[in-house]
Amino acid sequence: FANGEKHKLMWVDLERKADLGRFKLTAGRFHGDPVRDKCAGLGWVTHRGPCQPQPCWDSVTLVIQYTVKYEQKIDYGGGYVKIFPSNLDQKNLSGDSQHYIMFGPDICGSETKKVHVILNYKNKPHPIRKPIRCKVDGYTHLYSLIIRPDQTYEVKIDNEMVASGNLEDDLDFLPPRKINDPTMKKPTDWDDRIQVDDPNDIKPGDWDEPEYIMDTSAEKPEDWEDAVNGEWHYPVVKNPLYRGEWKPRQIDNTNYRGVWPHPQIDNPNYSPDFSIYSYENISIIGLGLWQVRAGTIFDNFLITDDEVYAEDFGDETWGETKGPEKEINIKQTEEEQGRGRVTEEKYFQQRFKKKLGRKKSGKDRAVRNTIEKEEL
Repeated sequence: FANGEKHKLMWVDLERKADLGRFKLTAGRFHGDPVRDKCAGLGWVTHRGPCQPQPCWDSVTLVIQYTVKYEQKIDYGGGYVKIFPSNLDQKNLSGDSQHYIMFGPDICGSETKKVHVILNYKNKPHPIRKPIRCKVDGYTHLYSLIIRPDQTYEVKIDNEMVASGNLEDDLDFLPPRKINDPTMKKPTDWDDRIQVDDPNDIKPGDWDEPEYIMDTSAEKPEDWEDAVNGEWHYPVVKNPLYRGEWKPRQIDNTNYRGVWPHPQIDNPNYSPDFSIYSYENISIIGLGLWQVRAGTIFDNFLITDDEVYAEDFGDETWGETKGPEKEINIKQTEEEQGRGRVTEEKYFQQRFKKKLGRKKSGKDRAVRNTIEKEEL
């Protein structure tokens, strides 16, 4: 996005709806460098990469990397990217458009602040089972997804690993390798109860009390007519002596044998697939986002097969401006607070002078002085 107006030649705006948001170049309200940090704000776009229509990621590592900044302190909205095949209709991008990978931060209220890692396998999306928390401090952060030929993956935030594992183990691509043996059943004498009822605990004789009782202190209303309202009865109220259902106290089970280990066998429906990591015809990266408030800023997009280069590229871009960005933000915050204090002082000074001006000039000076002190 650092190519100024040239980004319009590289990125394609969505034309599916006229009222959708649009990207614009901006360095944001605060930044590390006014030129290097001039990147794209919220919108709907796709970018066809400079590679050929057949950039086959087979037997090589795939690295997807970019930076996101939620400087508007967003409550609801995504900051993720999607990777598409070359046959994507870019001008009619939608949530139903076929994509290979979805990756990046997403915020939904106070509870959901996660990093999506969703990979398409046999035309079905498979999200990672590991929770990965995204950054929500308002600064620019670097997000990296690495998928390797050995079927391992790694997620990095700010060039630091936050999650890793095996694709087959952490995403539900394939049936499990092992299943419980259907011919085996838990022995009848296997006791897996951790605690049992205490046989020496006896219910007190005065325990059984009804939950509701009649309020015999109530009186029949004087205007009650049995012919109209039916026969009058005492109202029912909660019994203060009711103690609920009695249950004996629990004690440790001396016969406890733990959880029965169900014997397992090889799953006949399991078949290994050593090409889960591989995606053919990757050609387009896109951002199709829904957000409550505009202002999310994206930059430094990179798709490569070189992990070292990706890390160095992150250090040379995000790494060079992250420090100055925080310094400028702190400075701007202090300046805004200072201007706020000055405005507040002027406001109260004007109010004070206005009140003094309404005092009648004929009043005794001593009385006026007393009033001025009280006002002050």
